[in-house]
Amino acid sequence: MAVTLKRRRFFLWPSGVALHWAAVVLACAALPAAAEDLSLERAVQLALERNERALAAGEQLRAAQGLVAQARAYFFPAVSLTGNLTRRPNAVKPELNGQVVTIQSQNAVSAYASLNWILFNPSVIPGYRQALFSERAQRSSSAETRRRLSFEVASAFLTTLTMDQVHVAAGHRLDYAGKTLDAARARYAAGLVSVNDVTRAELEYATAEMGSTQTQGEVQTAYLQLGYLLDSAIDGKLATPELLLAQAELPASGADELLPGAQERRLDLRALSWQAKAQRALVLEPSLEWLPSLTLTGQYRYTNEAGLTGKSTTWSAGLGLSWSLFDGFGRNGAYKEAKARARQAELDLRGASRQVDLEVRDGLVSLASQQASLKKAQVALDAARKNAAEIAELYRQGLSNALQVADANVSLFEAEVELARQRNGLALALLNVRAAQGLDPFGKEPIL
Repeated sequence: MAVTLKRRRFFLWPSGVALHWAAVVLACAALPAAAEDLSLERAVQLALERNERALAAGEQLRAAQGLVAQARAYFFPAVSLTGNLTRRPNAVKPELNGQVVTIQSQNAVSAYASLNWILFNPSVIPGYRQALFSERAQRSSSAETRRRLSFEVASAFLTTLTMDQVHVAAGHRLDYAGKTLDAARARYAAGLVSVNDVTRAELEYATAEMGSTQTQGEVQTAYLQLGYLLDSAIDGKLATPELLLAQAELPASGADELLPGAQERRLDLRALSWQAKAQRALVLEPSLEWLPSLTLTGQYRYTNEAGLTGKSTTWSAGLGLSWSLFDGFGRNGAYKEAKARARQAELDLRGASRQVDLEVRDGLVSLASQQASLKKAQVALDAARKNAAEIAELYRQGLSNALQVADANVSLFEAEVELARQRNGLALALLNVRAAQGLDPFGKEPIL
C-alpha cells in the first residue's frame, strides 16, 4: 500500500509542475502586447490598401480596360441564337400527291442562328485606338493617384509627429515651471524673496499647464486626421523616420541634373501624353466615315413546319454595303472639333511639362532654405538650453528673479518647438522635391 502511494506522488509531482508552468505561459500569452510605433512605411502601406481614393483608382483602371474590350468587339462577329415554341388549338396537315404536308403544327418549334460581321468599317479603328490609349493614360493616372496619396499620408505623418514633439516640449516646460514654482515657494518661506516671485512662478506654471493641455488636443486631432487617411485607428505612437530626416540634411543635386529624369518619370505627364495620343487618334474618325462599310450576314433556321418545300432547315448568307455620301457637312464639323480637342490636349501636356520644371526648381530652393533654417534652430536650442541652465543656477544662488527664470523657460520651449518644426519641415521639403521628380516618398520609382 505504501509503495502505491509513493508511485502516485512520484507521477503526480511532475504533472503538477507542468500544469503550473502551463498556467504561467498562458497568463503571459494573455497579457496585452505593447502597441508598436507606427512607421512611415507602414502608414503609407495602410493608406494604399484601405483608402477609398486608392481603391477607386484601381476601379477606374478596370473600367478603362472594359472600354477597350468593348471597342475591340467591333472586330469580331456577333452570333445570336433564338428559339420559339408556339402552341395552337389545331394542326394543318393537308395531303398533296399522296404526301402529308405540315403547314401548321399544333406544337410549332423554330430556331434561328444568325451571324453579323462587319468586314470593313474604317471609322471604328480610331475609336479602338482611342480606347487603347485612354486605358494606358488611366493606368498612369491611377498610379499617380496612389503616388499623390502616399505623399499626402507622409505629410500628415510628419505634421502629426511635429505636434507630438511640440506636446513633449510643452511637457518639458511644465516640468521646469513646476520645479521653479517649488523653488520660489521654498525661498519665499525662507524669507529670501518677495511674494512677487511666487506669483510670477505660479503664472508661468498656469500658462505652461494650459499650453500642455492645448497641445494635447492638437495631437489628438492630428492623430484622428492621420487615422482617417489610413482608414485605421492608431493605437501607439509614431516612429521617427530617421532615414528620411538624415537624407533631407544631405546636399541635393542641381536642377539641371534632376529635370530630365523628372520629365520621364512623372506619371501625370505620362497620362497627359497618352490622352493627347487618344485625342489625335479621334481626328481621323470623321474622315474615315467618308469610306463605305461592308457587312457579312448569315442565318440558319430550323422548324418542324416544313410547309410546301418539305424542308425543315434552311440557311441564307449575304453581303451588305453601306456608304453615306452626304450628311449635311456633319463630318466636317466633327473633324474640326476633334482637331481642336487634340490641340488642347497637346497644350495641356506642354503646360504640365513646364510646371514640372518649376516644381523641381522651387522644391530645391525650399530644401536649401530649410537646411539653413534647421542649422539655425539647432544653434538657437543649444543657446536656450545653456541660458536656462545658467539662469536656474543664478536663481538658486539668489542672483536672478522668477521673471528671468520664466523668460528662460519660455525661450527654451520656443527653441524646442522651432527645432521640431524645422526638422520635420526639412523632411517635407525633401518630399516635395521627390514628388516633383516623380518618385515615391522613399525615393523609389512608382510601380504602374
